[in-house]
Amino acid sequence: MKKRELARMMDHTILKAVATSEDVKKICEEALEIHAASVCVNPVQVPLVKKLLAGSDVKVCTVVGFPLGANTSDVKAFETQDAIAKGAEEIDMVINVGALLAGETETVYHDIKAVVDAAKGTLVKVIIETCYLNDEQKRIACELSMKAGADFVKTSTGFGTGGATPHDVELMRSVVGDQMKVKASGGIRSYEDAVAVSKAGADRLGVSASIAILESAEE
Repeated sequence: MKKRELARMMDHTILKAVATSEDVKKICEEALEIHAASVCVNPVQVPLVKKLLAGSDVKVCTVVGFPLGANTSDVKAFETQDAIAKGAEEIDMVINVGALLAGETETVYHDIKAVVDAAKGTLVKVIIETCYLNDEQKRIACELSMKAGADFVKTSTGFGTGGATPHDVELMRSVVGDQMKVKASGGIRSYEDAVAVSKAGADRLGVSASIAILESAEE
């Protein structure tokens, strides 16, 4: 896969609790250099990223209900509105994982729908946290995300017990078809990892090791 093509799939990400303004500035500089799809940061850093990326083709992405997905739907909706008001152009939300595991599908659907409605057309990616789910639960999460009108399903927060795998990406793609896009995130640390999940059907990659990955890509 060509370097430019791969870079345009990347959400260049820094979500560590210890991330400083200087760390975020560096990530933005790197994203601008490689022409990444977006820079993904915690909500508190959205205004800074908006300023640093102004006038570029790199989007401002942030997370909602992160990393546990255990906030109330009202809080997730407010967090979404607040992030967009401050400059976020893409929202990556975490589902109510516990509700899904309990079979409470209506709760999960309304939780996703609350964020989609609050986003009012701003792109929404739904993190289903695949490491905690069996294949049937992953299918259900994808179906609920489609029903709620989200734009992407995403594998992982990167804070769980595992990240993206080609199997999970392929499964998610098989459910959503061309109705939604798929983002692979978590544990993608090499060019080979990136190519594997891309071939499995990922449209977007959530990565913190973007620069290192691209060093192995063809020009």
